[in-house]
Amino acid sequence: MFTKRDKNEIRVIRHERVRKKISGTTESPRLCVFRSLKHIYAQLIDDTKGVTLVSASTLDPAIRGQLDELDKKGAAKLVGKTIAERAIQAGYKTVVFDRGGYVYTGRVQAVAEGAREAGLEF
Repeated sequence: MFTKRDKNEIRVIRHERVRKKISGTTESPRLCVFRSLKHIYAQLIDDTKGVTLVSASTLDPAIRGQLDELDKKGAAKLVGKTIAERAIQAGYKTVVFDRGGYVYTGRVQAVAEGAREAGLEF
């Protein structure tokens, strides 16, 4: 009998397929986005060393205090701005955007727009 795969399993397969082509380097790390039902996470990853360089999420104390008046998309945009500011402070100007297998709309798009507004190039 045919069993249907759940949406997250399909997303993981899509993400693995995209990751074969996208890789972060020391000069241009990978900006990876993960979203759950309540929170959104973003991190800069150097795939040559296998190290997370900078991270931000809605669980960070600096961001968490500002979330009371924001919706999920507003919170995602704030996470994008925060990760961009931290990346620029660490010396990274250009990144490769990894949407994590998600469709580029909604909160994932808001993270990208927030990062671009704060000065990251991708």
